[in-house]
Amino acid sequence: MRKPLAFLAATVAFACGGVAAHAAGSDAIDIPFTRFTLPNGLTVVVSEDHKAPVVAVSVWYHVGSADEPAGKTGFAHLFEHLMFQGSENHKDEFFRPFELAGATDQNGTTWFDRTNYYETVPTTALDMTLWMESDRMGHLLGAIGQAELDEQRGVVQNEKRQGENQPYGRVDERVAANAFPANHPYHHDTIGSMKDLDAASLADVRQWFQAWYGAANVTVALVGDITPEVAKEKMLKYFGDIPAGPPVPRQQPWVAPRTESTRDTMTDRVAQTRIVREWNVPGLADADAVLLDLAADVLGGGKTSRLYERLVYKDKLVDDVSVSVQAFALASMLQLSADVKNGVDPAKVEAAIADEWKKFLEHGPTADELERVRTDNRAHFIRALEKVNSKASVLAEGQVYRDDPAAYKQDLARMDAATPASVLAAAKKWIARGDYTLTITPAAKDDTSEPADEMEKPGRPALAGRPEAKLPAEPAHAYTTTPSSIDRSKGVPAVATFPDLGFPKLERGKLRNGIDVVLAQRHAIPVVQVQMLFDAGYASDQGRKLGTSAFTMAMLDEGTAELDSLEIARRAERLGAIIGAGSGLDSSNASLNALASQLEPSLKLFADVVRNAAFRDADIARIRGQWLARIAQEKTQPTSLALRSLPPLIYGAGHAYAIPFTGSGTEASISSLDAADLRAWVRDFIRPDNVTILVAGDTTLDAVIAKLDAVFGDWKAADTPVPKKNIAHVDAPKQPRLFLLDKPGASQSLILAGVVAPSTKAKNNLEIRTMNGAFGGSFTSRLNMNLREAKHWAYGAGSLLSNAIGQRPFLMYAPVQTDKTAESVAEILREAKELVGTRPLTHEEIDKIKVGDVRSLPGEYQTTGSVLAAITSMKLYDRPDDYVQTLKARIEAQTDEAVQAAAREVVRPDALTWVVVGDLARIEASLRKLELGAVEVIDADGRKVR
Repeated sequence: MRKPLAFLAATVAFACGGVAAHAAGSDAIDIPFTRFTLPNGLTVVVSEDHKAPVVAVSVWYHVGSADEPAGKTGFAHLFEHLMFQGSENHKDEFFRPFELAGATDQNGTTWFDRTNYYETVPTTALDMTLWMESDRMGHLLGAIGQAELDEQRGVVQNEKRQGENQPYGRVDERVAANAFPANHPYHHDTIGSMKDLDAASLADVRQWFQAWYGAANVTVALVGDITPEVAKEKMLKYFGDIPAGPPVPRQQPWVAPRTESTRDTMTDRVAQTRIVREWNVPGLADADAVLLDLAADVLGGGKTSRLYERLVYKDKLVDDVSVSVQAFALASMLQLSADVKNGVDPAKVEAAIADEWKKFLEHGPTADELERVRTDNRAHFIRALEKVNSKASVLAEGQVYRDDPAAYKQDLARMDAATPASVLAAAKKWIARGDYTLTITPAAKDDTSEPADEMEKPGRPALAGRPEAKLPAEPAHAYTTTPSSIDRSKGVPAVATFPDLGFPKLERGKLRNGIDVVLAQRHAIPVVQVQMLFDAGYASDQGRKLGTSAFTMAMLDEGTAELDSLEIARRAERLGAIIGAGSGLDSSNASLNALASQLEPSLKLFADVVRNAAFRDADIARIRGQWLARIAQEKTQPTSLALRSLPPLIYGAGHAYAIPFTGSGTEASISSLDAADLRAWVRDFIRPDNVTILVAGDTTLDAVIAKLDAVFGDWKAADTPVPKKNIAHVDAPKQPRLFLLDKPGASQSLILAGVVAPSTKAKNNLEIRTMNGAFGGSFTSRLNMNLREAKHWAYGAGSLLSNAIGQRPFLMYAPVQTDKTAESVAEILREAKELVGTRPLTHEEIDKIKVGDVRSLPGEYQTTGSVLAAITSMKLYDRPDDYVQTLKARIEAQTDEAVQAAAREVVRPDALTWVVVGDLARIEASLRKLELGAVEVIDADGRKVR
């Protein structure tokens, strides 16, 4: 769910030449495109972008959950899943050829108004991609039987359980049901009800495909290393013989605003009360949509917004508050969310919100507020000029919803033309009355009941006045098919060649005080990204209060000697800059993302933040409250809870990594942190003799060295040495162990099994990575194909390796339906044992990962951010400057024997530490019968309960 401008800001990737990229104002932003329609009615939008040898393919069907008839909720999304099951001429997982071709950014999604499928592939794999997309568009039904339907029904139902098992996981369903009348297309959520999913039949599958998946109901966007001439030839070749399908009725806009306020409450297993308030507002094509988006940003779009300043900074009533617009075709939702501080009366929060709302509706935004929001939006547009898949989404969305791939330009023009008066007028019209307020309160600790699968309340009743769906205008010429020369019986076209990776050569320099600077030039967009990488991280908390590293870095931009937190944020907004700081396991970083034209003043502000943090008591108290609320929330979220619990168990007390891997520390440690602790940590680690500055973007070495020298060149280190971190070696336990955490009423269980593995710096790191990809790190891996595709007990299952300088954790995970918890643990254990015993990885399994890794390289490094991330890894793990350029040869040189040996080294079934989070009343007895080893029930802090 995204608001109009935020969606564009997050996803637009414009094909930019130097003039367009550097010109001022929104009118300079352009995505050149060519649009044409095949004889069968399929619309194609093509945009050339030759900076990387990849093409984004984005296929949008104009059908979503809004088109589902009564009793068929969730069917559009279920059908999306079936589209990945294979087709008549490729009776296998849809993902498999793409993994071999090195596809990136691949997925499918369903929403109220559309279903889309997308991937970015090497240019040489375009024929394979278009064959695959056209085969499932034109040749699907013969490949879908009852077994396939039952499999994906189970997967979707576990996706629903997984969402509902999260804190506040049932809120969106409740809001939609009360925002829109019962006869509105948006009244039910996209994933649908368990009852309706159970009732879906093969007849429904056939009807849905025939009604909605015809060529004339499709837009295909092709963006990247392609020309319109090539696109026309290939699209006609692969899609021209697919029938247009019947005319499709289009749902019509219906805002259905309320004239009176309504209220509702619900309980959930959450850590604090949340207030959600919603107003129905016009759909994304309406002229008021952009104005309301601007109003939302001023009211609650970030740290400098009115509600955040009032409720968080001034009144200290909430830990977080936000306002945003979720934009859809028929209507949109302007929504407020506020997390109430524990101990605060929610009525006080509502009163403060009402006061700020009233002030805004009386006077509107100031000119400065409006200009800061506009500047921030423009900066986000420029940053998004790189990724071809995102650009394809913008063009396709404009065509599908507004019959204009360039519809984003209309929104940008409306943003530029907005005035305080016009924003105020739109706000008065739409958000002065008629809200729905939902208050979510924590369930009682002794409440062990399982939440109902469906809505307890019916929501907003039906209303008269729903507009009838309309058929589109008759085409100027009758749709016809074009005979195809393709012999589909030969199967998926082979991809014989692949483009080479282009990665910038690294340049090195020094500041006058000796700080090393590493630069990768990228001139596709006028943006420069700077990262100051400090040797610190969570591991530096050893001997200190847990969470010190992460908390201190979070405090850097909360005030300097001369600027307070809000003024730092306001200045960054005016510059279009993004300043951040944080920590990982082994390092801490401060980052700047700046417009090239504003690099000098942005660096000045950035240096003030890094060098002159004030650590005022009031700011520490405010962030401490938010931090403690975050820890409390982590303890209600199954994955976070497991990641807090498992590392101390596998590393052992006192180890630098024996900490919650969320980095947030504990309530006790955070509660006791004070300014002296933060200053001591900064003195020890945030210093010029412990940093490397990494830069990527639109600059040169001489230019950036001069600018960095001006703000960091006179920085002097403390007289004390940088502390040495002690990352000790850990021996694996001699036998497996099982730890259980109770989550009463949970509809799923989260299974996590871990053991320490060699460092990311290990000589066989690539072999370990390949092993992981084949075993659990890819869609067609053994674990996912077992628990998701074969058993459909989970929405997804797999394994992962967290990078670390010391021994890193190897983790196997699966969120599974409660009644299959013990069976799933048994399957994971069986797979692990077979991997290192009777069924080692085959040549085919290993080669699939190797070739996929090599062939995905051109797509992996499209953006400045991805280049910067690669440089960061080179620095952290002592890799040479040509590491990326030489990666292909090293990946290909891996032998099957070496990868199989890596599996035996890493995956040790008899040394696993298991953590299972779920409803112990339903799962404990069956888990104990597995006899995995010693069993303990622990609480959210890792303390033994029994």
